[in-house]
Amino acid sequence: QVRLVESGGGLVPPGGSLRLSCAASGFTLNDHAIGWFRQAPGMEREGVACFSASDGHTYYSDSARGRFAITVDKWKNMVYLQMSVLEAEDTAVYYCATDLASGWDHLPQSGAMYYWGKGTLVTVHS
Repeated sequence: QVRLVESGGGLVPPGGSLRLSCAASGFTLNDHAIGWFRQAPGMEREGVACFSASDGHTYYSDSARGRFAITVDKWKNMVYLQMSVLEAEDTAVYYCATDLASGWDHLPQSGAMYYWGKGTLVTVHS
């Protein structure tokens, strides 16, 4: 049974940093791609970053590139999102998700994902 559990969200001031974690079970991150998505109030869910297991490539949204970094610990079956230089516009519920594909060649649309965690709230506010 596929399960994804996010953690690490919280309140952080503008310019601050935060690391989100996602514990995966029921499948292995060594063989399957995984991504981080977010949904701000009143907005559609959007992709932030993803890791392609088949080739190790990572992909980022324009807003995340240069500030966020996705990493995978295949031994622990965990995926992380290190976020820095946070802005108020980064406030959202962050989710990890997968469609169990082995790899992606771009940041996928949220509608293509099949398995989701419940999310963790990140609030950027002074």
